[in-house]
Amino acid sequence: MKKFIAAALATTALAAPAFADGHAITEFRIGILGGENAQDRMTSNECVRAYIEERLGVETKIFTPADYDGVIQGLLGGTIDMAWLGASAYAKTYLTDPEAVDVVMVKTNLDGSYGYHSIGFARADSGITSLEDMAGKVFAFGDPNSTSGFLIPSVEIPKAVGATMESGDYFEEVRFVGGHEQTIVAVNNGDVDAGVTWADGQGDWADGYNSGALRKASDSGLVDMNDLVEIWKSATIPEGPIVLRRALPEDVKTEIVDFLATLHADDAQCAYNMAAGETAGFLPITHEAYETIISVRLAQQGN
Repeated sequence: MKKFIAAALATTALAAPAFADGHAITEFRIGILGGENAQDRMTSNECVRAYIEERLGVETKIFTPADYDGVIQGLLGGTIDMAWLGASAYAKTYLTDPEAVDVVMVKTNLDGSYGYHSIGFARADSGITSLEDMAGKVFAFGDPNSTSGFLIPSVEIPKAVGATMESGDYFEEVRFVGGHEQTIVAVNNGDVDAGVTWADGQGDWADGYNSGALRKASDSGLVDMNDLVEIWKSATIPEGPIVLRRALPEDVKTEIVDFLATLHADDAQCAYNMAAGETAGFLPITHEAYETIISVRLAQQGN
């Protein structure tokens, strides 16, 4: 099966609902976190949708809520069956309802690791090269439920600058702009002085590293990485999990896990699209990998 299967599947009649493990499903719904415009999210994941539709034999749909919380609430409310969450978004889901989803798989880097970084960046012609240069300037963050777009920077940056993240303290303004793509555009256009986004931190800066929001923006021609410069890099963050709604039939969950486990070998381009860049594939992971992030999220909620 190759990347052009989506076109072929469009003309294929769906089989009757299968997987009657206690109860049949009649459709399968994939939620995609915000961070780029809805059409790009749907295009990047169309091959995934088509493959799953073929394997399950039921209509499979992609949902692209405006923000991270839309996907979280969909999982909690049973209107979304599968999502690739950031670690912080998973933490919120788990803290709201520990029984809502199962952690199943994680995207790996080319070296087999599954860590990534929050990356602070500015325009190369701004004269900003570090957090010290950001005193009194406007710093953009993505979504409050983003791990790299807010949670980790909100913990690590105050320690680095010796000040809070409150507007008017160290930074003139701390501004939420909605997601990773919006942050990249805001910095590139000069609407803000700097921002944070996510990247694996492996490979070349000129490519947007091997994977992440910068790689997607570079691949699409949205930015020229030569126009941007890294000004801060977080400690390693555990890549967020792909989760499945726990109430799904077990055989449906098994089929999805099997699909993800072989996706990179079966269709490397589809895996590239889903992973926002280069990947060694998807591997099993468990809830335990996210206990530290859950603790951080819980502590932040108490502040």
